[in-house]
Amino acid sequence: MSDRPESAVLAEAAAAAGYAPSVHNTQPWRWRVSERGLDLFADRSRQLQVADTHGRLLVMSCGAALHHLRVALAAQGWAALVQRMPDPNDPDHLAHVDLGERVEVTAEAMRLFQAIRLRHTDRRPVSDTPVAAEALDAVRAAMTAEGIDVHVLTADQVLELGSASARADQIEVTDPQQLEELAYWVGGDRASGVGVPDTALVDSPPQTVVPGRDFVRQGTLRTGEGHDREAAYAVLFGQSDEPADWLRAGEAMSAGWLIASELGLSVLPFSAVIEVLATREFLRRLLSGVGSPYLVLRLGSPDPLHSGPPHTPRLPAEQIIEMAD
Repeated sequence: MSDRPESAVLAEAAAAAGYAPSVHNTQPWRWRVSERGLDLFADRSRQLQVADTHGRLLVMSCGAALHHLRVALAAQGWAALVQRMPDPNDPDHLAHVDLGERVEVTAEAMRLFQAIRLRHTDRRPVSDTPVAAEALDAVRAAMTAEGIDVHVLTADQVLELGSASARADQIEVTDPQQLEELAYWVGGDRASGVGVPDTALVDSPPQTVVPGRDFVRQGTLRTGEGHDREAAYAVLFGQSDEPADWLRAGEAMSAGWLIASELGLSVLPFSAVIEVLATREFLRRLLSGVGSPYLVLRLGSPDPLHSGPPHTPRLPAEQIIEMAD
């Protein structure tokens, strides 16, 4: 039985949560450790004010960090007691976390924790090896276990998604405010610890059925000759479209992504189709109106000739974790 202070356990887990994926690597979360436990807040200073006006992707990013925290605590032998949206008067207070009972540290808990550092975003085309049905089922099961529905697109729906993704990009790259925001968060060496560096951007447009986001600049990551014909596309959705749902969707994204990383799959989120109202409504119709879409994920087998792209930078723990007196 560990005699470490609970505050130290929570702070260490919050530091590990800093490796979670976030839109444009904005890392829009803030943690406060106190005698009462750990609190997660949205940091609006790192919100995409143009592309994500309502904070949907910000809260989803924070949800991914919350799930990473839960994984880190499980790897330390702790159950996490999570209260989501604990303060109705403070929409930026996204979660309160207490340590629950001591639990057995399983091999699966350690594999998931190790996947936190292995996980990365790869914008290159995937290989011609289809995603095994068993692997896709495992990823989907991990996401649905977080209370979020998942629809894997049919071949015809993938073609429709390609058209919608191209339309979303066209709308965004012709908006001067969007371009200004992109330039702020994307490109360069990102010495500030946030944003997407050139090393994580492809050096030429990839061959693809579903075009990824147009960052309006080239990076230094070699695109390669592959195509995404054998990729699978999954839409995360739910019955309502409120901050609590976005938080859960982020947790589901993290859960599926870590399992995918453990299985050696490449994951690429598509958020532009969510940012643009017209294409978000298209996704709703594609789901036959049974739910609100939160995010699209591309899943594929990475090209064996490619090494993993460099990880994006991260903010120092002291900038995202506050130790309250």
